[in-house]
Amino acid sequence: MATGLLFSGQGAQTVGMGRSLYDNSATARALYDEANAVLGWDLKSLCFEGPEGALTETKVCQPALYVQGYAIFRILQERGHLGELTAACGLSLGELTALAAAGVYDFATGLRLVAERGRLMQLACDATKGGMAAVIGGTPEAVADFCSEFDIEIANLNCPGQIVISGDHGKVLDAVAASKGRFKLCKPLNVAGAYHSRLMASARDAFAEFIEDFTFETPQIAVYTNVTGGRVSEPQAIKEALVDQVVSTVRFEDCLRNMAAENGMDTFYECGPGKVLAGFAKRIDKQLPVTPMSEFDEIPA
Repeated sequence: MATGLLFSGQGAQTVGMGRSLYDNSATARALYDEANAVLGWDLKSLCFEGPEGALTETKVCQPALYVQGYAIFRILQERGHLGELTAACGLSLGELTALAAAGVYDFATGLRLVAERGRLMQLACDATKGGMAAVIGGTPEAVADFCSEFDIEIANLNCPGQIVISGDHGKVLDAVAASKGRFKLCKPLNVAGAYHSRLMASARDAFAEFIEDFTFETPQIAVYTNVTGGRVSEPQAIKEALVDQVVSTVRFEDCLRNMAAENGMDTFYECGPGKVLAGFAKRIDKQLPVTPMSEFDEIPA
């Protein structure tokens, strides 16, 4: 039984996330306590109690999602559900969690990378005026042409008929206003900046410098990168993909299709809040069996 892991990305966070894991699992408790020590600030209370505004900040929600996703992975592992673990991928930030699960780096190293990535992206958001919008009912080709007209970019190719666009806030709003009659729906998203666009270039450049000093190992399972949608295995190539990902289109649909096709997957666990990736999977291929889990009682005994 080939098993795959899917890890949540930014936007899935919710106040209370991880609390049931912490309260019921010694493994999760140790990870959250270690995370507080590594970060030097109280991630636990922001995850468990909020406020929502603070948890939503890029520099907070990225470590929050990483720790919860990794904790679920570890609980699944210790309960014997990952004996046939074959592959992993994630949505944007979730790719870093997938790499930790694959043994490319340890938990603490991954958390340091995630925390710096989130901090740098927060700075890029603060320094620019970016925006994003969801386009429903358009093909990648049609949306790419549409973006070219307004000098913006495709940020996410999530699943058939669901694409996210990103760029200068005013240009995104102009695109939304001009979208009527071209797509089923085009609506602005409540986000802090233009993720996965050239407005994140400062974060990409600084992250490239930061990541260079870290030692990466060859993954123990197949891992798929958002940048190409394909498998990545050489440590330096993994670093380069993580850097490029900050400004590149997230090709989650390609990641999931390739992961399933190349590894004969018959079981997927989505690790993180919101069930977003399970929803994408249904749109990508109804036959893909994805079990979402975020609370302790959702994890198989």
